[in-house]
Parts: sequence; structure tokens; C-alpha cells
Amino acid sequence: MLIIHNERLLGKLRHRYLPEDIDDVTAFLERSDTFRFPQLRSGLFSAATTSAGTDYTGYANVWVRDNVQIAHVHALLGITDVAARNAATLARFFRTQAPRFLAIIRGDVDPAQHAQRPAIRFDGETLEANEPWPNAQNDALGYFLWFYCRLARAGVIAGNAIDWDVLALFPPYLQAITYWKDEDSGHWEEQPKISASSIGAVVAGLRELTALLDSSASDAGLTAALHRDLMRSLSDEGTRALAAILPAECVQIDPNKERRFDAALLFLIFPLDVVEETIADRILTDVRTHLQGEVGIRRYLGDSFWCADYTRKLTPQLRTSDWSTAIAERNALCAPGEEAEWCLFDPLLAIIFGDRFRRWGSSEWSDLHAHHLNRALGQLTGADSGFAELRCPELYYREAGAYRTSDATPLLWTQALLWLALRRP
Repeated sequence: MLIIHNERLLGKLRHRYLPEDIDDVTAFLERSDTFRFPQLRSGLFSAATTSAGTDYTGYANVWVRDNVQIAHVHALLGITDVAARNAATLARFFRTQAPRFLAIIRGDVDPAQHAQRPAIRFDGETLEANEPWPNAQNDALGYFLWFYCRLARAGVIAGNAIDWDVLALFPPYLQAITYWKDEDSGHWEEQPKISASSIGAVVAGLRELTALLDSSASDAGLTAALHRDLMRSLSDEGTRALAAILPAECVQIDPNKERRFDAALLFLIFPLDVVEETIADRILTDVRTHLQGEVGIRRYLGDSFWCADYTRKLTPQLRTSDWSTAIAERNALCAPGEEAEWCLFDPLLAIIFGDRFRRWGSSEWSDLHAHHLNRALGQLTGADSGFAELRCPELYYREAGAYRTSDATPLLWTQALLWLALRRP
């Protein structure tokens, strides 16, 4: 069963898409302003477009992870000026975090003090991070390294403009926290645990940093601080850790941490391309078998964020606050099958299966591409959503038995993935 929230899309969906079909639906959505990406003056993107009624979510802030994903889509679609400006501003932000990097590198601060780690959420205009937040999110650091170094290797960031002093902070920091066995809050900013999705993002970042150093600007003043042996050792540690954990997200014995299925592992396939094909196949099967719902895809089983009747159970101040140290209290609100279904993952699966179809030409991949693209299009807001029509929600949850979107609508990360699913070169 395919659920379509906006009836204006009904005549545009196909069981198998020809190029002209894709062009038609893309043009329709672009005319409908679905793919509007308002940039802050800094060149960064807020996580969502908010209003007076949804500012409480905190999604007007900037997340490193979201910005990399959004700016990477712009880069793939040839909008390199937006991508380069975004990456340069993220580097400028991390330069402001140098004291936090160095305090942990020197042993002045215990890495277990997660609030003292380099920030990954901040005000996108001032580049200040004054609010307490679970900053132990190694995946965000890996994403930045991966994206910035890719742009630099491609010449989008000029060789004489590479922020080597910023890049030099990452390897010794990752060594100091022993990232391959570090318990971080990861993609979903929750229970600290040793997560394959975080380790994989760091491995991808280290590989890109090594490739950048090998391919360019070895005479730059600060490249001496980037020791190849250290980066190779760090990458090897992460690769070994991944081999021991995948295709699970976490294999720790503690039942509050162990997690067999997690949709964040999809990002190790795209955009990071850090897992072998056999593992990628397992992850794809796991997500589609165990996490796929009627409307969207669960982040993981037992996820209590925006679970059923969430607005009745929690005040606005608590709905999107930091639950990383009190996740058991929120989990008590969620019964099995009441998890929110997210809109990030169907366009991501459409991208992955579309890439496979382009490589191998099998009708199986074409059918899966169309299936998940149709699901992603079906998630766009309808006339009765409470938001503008044809917008990309963060997720759907059940309220009094009916599907409703969360207040983070439109979510720019979802929007970017759907845009790429339609316009992938």
C-alpha cells in the first residue's frame, strides 16, 4: 500500500520512471517551491525552516551533520559555490573550537565530559555554541573531514585556501578519544554507545584527509602536523572496529546500547561509500525488512522520539530537548510499533537503488528505485497538514491514530535527499 498525502501528485507517480517522467515531477515540485534552501548570511543552513510556532524545536540552529549532507547535494548537482562557502564556514567554526580540541588532546579535559567536546550544533549567524548539548558526536566530525577534503581534492576549495590548521586538529583528537571504541551520541544524539555509523563516518573522513594530503599542497605550512602514519593507524583501527560490529549498529552487551538495526547505517553506503557491497546488501535488507513502515522508515526499533501521541505526552520544551542522559524516561513513553517513521530514508534508498540501476541495468534496481521514490513523494505534505503543501517533513508520527508530521517541517536534510533522488547526474 502506498500512502500519498498530497493528491496533486497522483497523476505523476509511475511504476517505472522514464527520464521525461522524472523531469515532469521535478519541474512540478520546483514550481511548488519544494526545493527552497534558505541560506543564512554565513552560508550555512538551519536544520529546518521554522516559524513562531515551531521555533521551540531549536531547528533554527545549525548542525554540522545536516549542513554537510545538504551542501554535498549542492556539490553533486554542480552548485559548487554554495558547497564551498558552506564548507569554509564550517572550517571557520571548528577553528573557534580549537581550545576544546586541544584541551582533550593535551589531557586537560576528560573526554567523558561530553559537554566539553567540540560543539556540533550552534548559532549559524554568530557561530557561537552557548547552549549545553550532547557534543560527543564523532560522526559529525567525520562528515566534516570527509566533505571538506573532497571539495579540496576536487579543487572546489583552492589549494592555497585549505584550512590546514583546522584539519590538523582532528587526527590527534580522534586518537585522544580512541574514537574506534568511544561511546558517542551519534547521528541521533541519544544514548552514548559504540556505534558503527559513527566509526564509519570517521573512517571515511580520515581516508579523504589522507588522500588530500597525498594529492596536493604537501608544501603547505601546516601539513607537517598531519602525520600519515597516525592517520593510517587511526583508519586501520576504525576499519577493524567496523568489521567486528557490522552489519549491526552496536554490539555492546548492555541491552540499553545493543542495536542490531539502525537506518543511520545507510549513510555508510551513501554518501560515504565506506562499506563493501556484501555488507551494504545486508544493511539495505535489514532496513527494508525491519524498519520500513507504512509511511516512512523508523530510525531504529524502540525509538521514542516523536512516538505516538508525542504532543500529548510531552510539553514543547521537552519534545526536542537533550535526552542523551535520560533516554530511559522517554523510552517509557513508547510501546512497540509506536515509533515515528522518518522521511529521510526513502529518498536515500531511491538514490542508492538508482545508482545500482545505472551501474548494472537490472530491472530489480529500477523497480526498487521507483518504489522508494514513490514513497518519498507520498510523504510530501498535503493540504490539511498544517504546513504549506508539498513540503518535506522530518517524520510522521501517530496522533489519535492518524499520521501527522512533526513540527520540523520542512526539514532541509530530507529536502536535499529528495532533490538529489530526482536530479542525480
